[in-house]
Amino acid sequence: MNTTVKKWFSDKSFGFLANGNAQDIFVRKHNLIDCEFLRPGTEVSFECHPNKKGLEARNVKIERPANTKE
Repeated sequence: MNTTVKKWFSDKSFGFLANGNAQDIFVRKHNLIDCEFLRPGTEVSFECHPNKKGLEARNVKIERPANTKE
């Protein structure tokens, strides 16, 4: 799946990915591939898995950094 980063809390090492009109997707730092943090607006690819509170992203990879113009 692909989406954009909605929020990232560096001090807590987690954030949320946009999920259209549904509940945001939770992402933890240890599920990031080849990066240590995310910036809002960054496009990412990921695998989506259910957890106790909703959905969690795993194997998250940056596809296009935030503010990149083509």
